[in-house]
Amino acid sequence: MSSVTPLAELREQIDAIDAEILRLINQRAACALEVARTKIAQGEYGTFYRPDRESLVLRRIQELNQGPLADDTAIRFFREIMSACLALEKPLEVAFLGPEGTFTQQAAFKHFGHAVKTVPVATIHEIFNAVEADLCQFGVVPVENSTEGVITHTLDRLLISQLKICGEVEIRVHQNLMGLAENPAEISVVYSHQQSLAQCRQWLDKHLPQVQRIAVSSNAEAARLASTDKQVAAIAGVAAAEVYQLPIIEKNIEDVANNTTRFIIIGGQQPSSTGKDKTSLVVSTGNKPGALHRALEPFATFDVDMVNIESRPSHQGLWDYVFFIDIQGHSDDSQVAKALASLQDKVNMLKILGSYPKAVF
Repeated sequence: MSSVTPLAELREQIDAIDAEILRLINQRAACALEVARTKIAQGEYGTFYRPDRESLVLRRIQELNQGPLADDTAIRFFREIMSACLALEKPLEVAFLGPEGTFTQQAAFKHFGHAVKTVPVATIHEIFNAVEADLCQFGVVPVENSTEGVITHTLDRLLISQLKICGEVEIRVHQNLMGLAENPAEISVVYSHQQSLAQCRQWLDKHLPQVQRIAVSSNAEAARLASTDKQVAAIAGVAAAEVYQLPIIEKNIEDVANNTTRFIIIGGQQPSSTGKDKTSLVVSTGNKPGALHRALEPFATFDVDMVNIESRPSHQGLWDYVFFIDIQGHSDDSQVAKALASLQDKVNMLKILGSYPKAVF
């Protein structure tokens, strides 16, 4: 019969390990401060956050992890350590689609960690404005949902902005019905963002067919409204329920089980190649037969994988469109650079929106 380690001895081991972990974390923090001093001595005064460096560190953690912790758990731990260390160097301010408790704020914390200062603004347009005016170093905006497709406001703003896409993050979206009503029969109005209402259409049709649905600027705003009236309910995430102290009436009411929203990080940086990157661009081909085929041909010629394409009105003429394209690789990578150079000669306009690390988890 195998012996069992006494509980008191195991607790002593845990206490000793905790002390060593704390010592090493503080040692890492001291090293981060030294990095900041070195950067300042070299004349660098902007943000010290580097999306490419952060991505490489987190991927290395994933490769080193031998368990029993899951990879995503280990990455979350190190994300928060890195966030806290970066805050010691120079705190980041990140604009998000407010108010507090939105999925966009959740995406900001997932990407940057909780040591950043998140700044709520009312619209996607204002997020771009805040970063362009240097009120915040970065912004987080939704760009597409796996159920409802692209966020058109984001694409239209990318078309005219000088900001770059610096990173991406994906959030698994669980929608919840919340409110002060003790019985769903008491609910007369449901508030939510238009995307969330669309993502829960079938559930609402079945369970609350007579209830009025009103779209508002964000799910968190819907939760705020629901917190003031017993006859009002909201569809939002758990974070919004916590912020506004709302009971959750029904969990996970989204129509599609694997509902995911992709967010992009916007800023003034152009991250370096990490080996696992994505490049986003927009092209205008003009309304000519075969123009789109010619525009896409360089990607096949130079073996560059195109992962997404969306069309939007160019706002320059009737039935004139631009195409937003995502490809695998960085614009500095040899084959991607060749494809983009060839593409330049085949289109009326080419704008590189950014090359950035793929989402790590």
